[in-house]
Amino acid sequence: MIVSPGDGLVTETIRLETPEGPRQRISIFLSVFDVHVNRSPIAGTITAVRYQKGKYLNAMNPASAEQNEQNIVTVRGDGYEVTFKQIAGLLARRIVFVPTEGSAIGRGERVGLIKFGSRVDVVLPAEAESLVKPGVRVRGGASILASMPTVSCEGRS
Repeated sequence: MIVSPGDGLVTETIRLETPEGPRQRISIFLSVFDVHVNRSPIAGTITAVRYQKGKYLNAMNPASAEQNEQNIVTVRGDGYEVTFKQIAGLLARRIVFVPTEGSAIGRGERVGLIKFGSRVDVVLPAEAESLVKPGVRVRGGASILASMPTVSCEGRS
């Protein structure tokens, strides 16, 4: 199971092409009234943490996913990777992320926060089954966003 990295409103669920192949993205908007603590969507090892300078567009704007200041974190779980982005918004000017590359992390474990209005995106493998739709409110570390197919001993799901 893949849990939400933050409290907020699901604003978008899309499929996209990345250099690593097809993926799906779930975007969650955190208003100034939401708790802005961020949590790991899966258990695993942090394999990459990359900070990217950028703009401060309204986090509801889909362009904020690429253009805004953000911290991009990749976690390698049991046979798959999930990437999540802490994206600064119009008012948010401070992203905090505590763990470092190589850290072991538990699903739902607190990893940092984004101050004021912001957004978190979760980029999942294409084969993940999304369990949320736009308009749904989610809670960080508790709400299940998606599940990964199980693999039997013969390698089939």
